[in-house]
Amino acid sequence: MRLSRRGSVDPFIVMDVMEAARAAEAAGRHIIHMEVGQPGTSAPREALDRLAHDMRAGPLGYTVGLGLPELRARIARHYGEVHDIDLDPARVVVTSGASGGFLLSFTALFDTGARVGLGAPCYPSYRQILRALDLVPVDMPTTPEARFQPVPQDVQAHALDGLIVASPANPTGSMLDRTALAALAGACDEAGAAFLSDEIYHGIEDAIPAVTALTVTDAVHVINSFSKYFSMTGWRVGWMVVPPAHVRSVERLAQNLFICTSHAAQRLALHAMDCRDALEANVAVYTENRRLMREALPAMGLGRFAPPDGAFYFYTDVSEWTADARAFAAEILEGAGVAVTPGLDFDPADGHRWLRLSYAGTTGDIREGLDRLAGFLARRGRRP
Repeated sequence: MRLSRRGSVDPFIVMDVMEAARAAEAAGRHIIHMEVGQPGTSAPREALDRLAHDMRAGPLGYTVGLGLPELRARIARHYGEVHDIDLDPARVVVTSGASGGFLLSFTALFDTGARVGLGAPCYPSYRQILRALDLVPVDMPTTPEARFQPVPQDVQAHALDGLIVASPANPTGSMLDRTALAALAGACDEAGAAFLSDEIYHGIEDAIPAVTALTVTDAVHVINSFSKYFSMTGWRVGWMVVPPAHVRSVERLAQNLFICTSHAAQRLALHAMDCRDALEANVAVYTENRRLMREALPAMGLGRFAPPDGAFYFYTDVSEWTADARAFAAEILEGAGVAVTPGLDFDPADGHRWLRLSYAGTTGDIREGLDRLAGFLARRGRRP
């Protein structure tokens, strides 16, 4: 049977690394997981208990396509609490994870062949979802001087129909401040290009709180998720904020593509939003893990990394050690029992000299992983 050209997307390399790590564990090895951006904690216990009560109270059937009204209202209130924004709940769309949000935004905003800019390195699934929709991902190299983020000149220089930014970013952890976001939004407006802001790592920052694009423009699709700050990766629930004129278009797509997001996941998300103490305790763990990484990596010879303003990653230059980060990651898994992700996932052009290390796990695991990695590098030595 035939296959479509649109289905010929690249693999998600981190998932291949996860499978190699799983196989090593099945063979009896103890692996430290620093490859995947998955919190080492579960959804808040109080929220899980409240969901159990909801499930005992009756069946959780379909919800409306835009999501539970009470969850949409709670998300809107969240923007007032965190960003001092008076957001109309009617602009909020609950999605099947951030991935569902990307699919809805890309489909609602772009026609076949549209050019959508990505500041490389970036989250790889942007690129592959765009390709699967017959859209054109445009990788735009970023620089350390611009904190590995796109700059306004990129919009005109690459003749973009749209631009997606992420702050905090995956894999770099770098952030855009209000001035930088406003400049990018303005460049998109001037060029008639759509502006999309991936904010799924909001709440996980180092010292300066992340800024939502909604503080600088309403002409934006904001995509967020309960996976990271709320520790709900497997529940697959996220949200979008879109301009009022876009709500009905996104709703029609959501109704047909997904019917609705899991009702149970939506109710858990609603409850999790009121578990601030537990969630901030998780962030304190990430803060300690970030401190450990910041101290340990330079000492072992991995001191050239992107600015880890937020999220839970260090994107590290390993060109002094290898010319093939994918093979190097396999060496580290075999020789140190530590799973890390090669940069080729995030940057097909330059990723061969970068690794992403996640510190989303427990502090004990991160400390042991760093010790193992330091020992491995000391034994191996740099490239000639």
